[in-house]
Amino acid sequence: QLPLVESGGGLVRPGESVRLSCAGSGFTSSVYAIGWFRRAPGKERERVSCTPFGGGITYLDDSVKGRFTVSRDNAKNMFYLQMDRVTPEDTGVYYCAAGRSNRVCDGREIFDVWGPGTQVTVST
Repeated sequence: QLPLVESGGGLVRPGESVRLSCAGSGFTSSVYAIGWFRRAPGKERERVSCTPFGGGITYLDDSVKGRFTVSRDNAKNMFYLQMDRVTPEDTGVYYCAAGRSNRVCDGREIFDVWGPGTQVTVST
């Protein structure tokens, strides 16, 4: 069983909403920072968000601020990315990742665990 598995992707129309889920297993998520990333076709992977553990402020990329929100349920080891008012530019493979240190949120350390990703396609 993979330690992180994303779900909820699919085909979405522009302007609609979709919620991605990430199920964690085999680790205590309450002491891991959680990040969401995406890789658009032909582009490098980019960070969408990063939430430190322990109640820190969530980082959101400027391209998704005001449209995407993140949440986590540590008791269930579940993490969510709520995507509202999606645009075709949001198309890509979305990944969740977990890092044992909050320093992953500013790039000083790398994430320890990655999910396999889930495809989101925004199109009419």
